[in-house]
Amino acid sequence: MTAEVNTRGSLRTRLALILTGGAAGLAVILFVVVRALSAQIAQQGQDNVLSASMSSILDSALVRDGRVSLDFPYSSLSMLTTDADDRVFYAIYEGEVLLSGYDDLTVPQGVTPDRSRFTTVAYKGEPVRLATGVRRLIGADGQRTVSVTIGQTQDALSNTLNAISRNVALLGIGFFVLATGLAVWAASFTSGQLRRLTTSVTRRGPQDLSPVSKPVPSEMVPLVGSLNTLMSRLDHTLTQSEDFIAEAAHRIRTPLATVRSHAEATLQRVDHAENRQALLSMVRAIDESSRAAGQLLDHAMVTFRAENLEKGEVDLEEVLRELVQRMSPIADMKDITLDLVAQDASVLHGDAILLQNAFRNLIDNALKYAPAETAVMIRVDGRKVTVCDGGPGFAMDEIHLLSGRFVRGKDTGHKVGSGLGLTIVQAVTTAHGGTMTLSNRPEGGACATVQF
Repeated sequence: MTAEVNTRGSLRTRLALILTGGAAGLAVILFVVVRALSAQIAQQGQDNVLSASMSSILDSALVRDGRVSLDFPYSSLSMLTTDADDRVFYAIYEGEVLLSGYDDLTVPQGVTPDRSRFTTVAYKGEPVRLATGVRRLIGADGQRTVSVTIGQTQDALSNTLNAISRNVALLGIGFFVLATGLAVWAASFTSGQLRRLTTSVTRRGPQDLSPVSKPVPSEMVPLVGSLNTLMSRLDHTLTQSEDFIAEAAHRIRTPLATVRSHAEATLQRVDHAENRQALLSMVRAIDESSRAAGQLLDHAMVTFRAENLEKGEVDLEEVLRELVQRMSPIADMKDITLDLVAQDASVLHGDAILLQNAFRNLIDNALKYAPAETAVMIRVDGRKVTVCDGGPGFAMDEIHLLSGRFVRGKDTGHKVGSGLGLTIVQAVTTAHGGTMTLSNRPEGGACATVQF
């Protein structure tokens, strides 16, 4: 049945891919954001050290004898020492005059005494972080302005950021793996609701059309509601069909029996050969219609009960012995003997009514085709029941078709039949987990074997 369904992808796979894609996006965002914050914090740390170094140099500046002098503190540069041996550059100006340092070091303009300035420039082929501050000194000859620019390469900062990047990447990968696992679990758990609903419906028999009562997520309520509505409509339709078949069979058999009795009574009073032949044909047609109606009723009953077996302990020998006793008068009318042989007959856990119906059809078929003054052999061996007759047997080219509905063999002669007998036997046998086998006897005759 699944092969006939038009499928397009997997809901579980689609949900897992969406969640996994979202996890991958979040992992990338996490990496970018954390690295940016780390770079900002690391840069702030370097700026603080540069600012302290610059401030210590500015604090050592003073006006002496009309000139600006600096007692250059050693600690101002030593505090810039790093594991990566970053290089340090500086430039000290009085106004536009270089007092000390690198004259080619770019000094930012527009720096005021109340605020330091930090910039990153390319110097000697590598990025250098600069901190610039200004201080105004008051001397005897007036105001002097001293600016200090101190710079440091960023190798240590780069190393720190690389280490942070690796750790954040590992964190992102771990987050992605965890999120992927959670996504797969969430997709499986979500699709599990559908699987449980599918299993609940699949385990039902065809006759179980009761509404789905198990709790389901709110998103599945429309689906389950539609399914319950469909099953309710199917249940109503099946009930109507079964009632119609049963009612039709009952209503057909009663008038047919009346017509047959009148036809037989008329036959006794008619002497003309052609009229007698017409009446005989009428009686035969009535018998066929009556039998078909009866077996249609049986088939409807079997179809209804096959999926809702009322199981109990059934003694196969007892059921067959009762059938032989009830059908012996029919066999006697045809000069046929019913012989029942039971060896190690066992008790079967099954539906007694269906089993009796199936065995009655097997015996009835054997009586129909068995010649007069022969015996129909009924053998019970454990859970295997075999019914054999001495008739013409089955045609080998059609033996595999005879259990189909309304299928009759070519060599039925003028025997009355509807083609439903073996169909009923097959349905009952299958409902009990058994098999039916048709074969021919070497000495002539047909055998039907049911193995449970």
